[in-house]
Amino acid sequence: MHLTKGCYRGQETVAKVHNLGHPPRRLVMLHLDGSDGVLPAPGAEVLLGEQTIGAITSSALHHELGPIALALVRRGADAGADLLVRAEGLEIAAAQQVIVPPGAGATADVPRLPRLGAVRRER
Repeated sequence: MHLTKGCYRGQETVAKVHNLGHPPRRLVMLHLDGSDGVLPAPGAEVLLGEQTIGAITSSALHHELGPIALALVRRGADAGADLLVRAEGLEIAAAQQVIVPPGAGATADVPRLPRLGAVRRER
């Protein structure tokens, strides 16, 4: 993260995360059940139980791992939970591999400045 560098692409996003803390979503890699031979398209829903918690950003057939996908899911979603991906009318079982831990960036460490114009009253 560069905060002293000049202008660059993504600067606003980096500054927001630095100043406000973590973003509301995190990136996970999903190991998909390949028995149906379906790769979900970008935008396919990621489910935890019956609740939609994210979306697929990309998917591929890996030469060793088989079908995999990247997804953005809610930060609060259980990192150890098995998920489902809804694609082409099917629900595909998916196991998470955490890329960004749920607690990453949880503290912004923003120094608090004294309020301007506030006068301390001594008792």
